[in-house]
Amino acid sequence: MASPIYTAENVTTAYQLNWSLSVFWRRPPANEDWLAELKAICEPDGVRILSHRFATSDCSLFFLSTRPEIRPSEVPRAIKGRLQHLVREQTPRAFQRNYDLHSIGSTQLDKAEAYVATQLQNHYPDDRSARRLLADLQLIDFDVDLSVPRFTAHARYRYNLHIVLVRDWRRSEHDPKRLTAVRSMIRRTSSKHGHLLSRMGLVPDHLHMILGCRPDERPIDVALSYLNNVVFVYDMQPVLMPSCFIGTIGEYDRGAIRPA
Repeated sequence: MASPIYTAENVTTAYQLNWSLSVFWRRPPANEDWLAELKAICEPDGVRILSHRFATSDCSLFFLSTRPEIRPSEVPRAIKGRLQHLVREQTPRAFQRNYDLHSIGSTQLDKAEAYVATQLQNHYPDDRSARRLLADLQLIDFDVDLSVPRFTAHARYRYNLHIVLVRDWRRSEHDPKRLTAVRSMIRRTSSKHGHLLSRMGLVPDHLHMILGCRPDERPIDVALSYLNNVVFVYDMQPVLMPSCFIGTIGEYDRGAIRPA
C-alpha cells in the first residue's frame, strides 16, 4: 500500500479550534481556586482554557481552544481528570459521567454555510458563463442539519469543521470532468468516514467544506483524509498545496460564549 502524500508532518495547518465544554459536578466546589493550576497543567497537552464560569450551581462551562492533533473526545477527559485530581481531597468523586462538548466558530453555522454555498457568486460575480459551468459542482445537502446534537454513551456533542483546501500555487482546474471527479471523490470520502457533509463550495483553484465529524477524529486527520483522496483523481500527483485551513463551526460564535 502506497504511503500517503500528505501527512501531519508535511502539511502546514492554519487553524482556529474552539469549544464549549460543560461538565457536571456531584457536589459543587465553594470557589475557583483550582482554575489557574488547571490552566497550567492542561496547556502542555494542547488544551487551552480561555475562560470558565458556573452556568448553574453544578455545571462548569469552559471555553477552550485546542490544536489540530487533539481528538475532541480527549478534551473532556483531560479537563475532568486533571480537575478531579486537584479537588480530590474535598470531593473524591467530583463529577457525573455525562458532558456536553460543542464546537464554536468565529461566525455562526448558518452564516458559514451561506458563505460556502455562495462561492460562485463570491468569485465570479460578473461571469455568468463560469457560474453556469460550475453550478452543478456545488453541494448543498438540506438533509444534513449540523445544529442538531449527536450523542455517545455519556456525551452530547456538536463537532463541526470548516475546511479549506487550495490547489498547488492556485493553478486553476477548468476541466469539467476532472472537477466532477473531485466532487464525487469528496462525497465518497465523506461517506466512507461517516462525515455529515453539509456544504461544499468547489471553484477551479480551491474548495470549502463544512461537515460534521466523529469526536474520536483529530481535526488534522479529517483534513488529511480529503487531501489524500483528492489526489487519486490526478493519478497520485500532489495537485493540492501541502496546507489547509481547519476551523470549528457551531450554532454560536465565540462572542456568545467568551465573556467580554
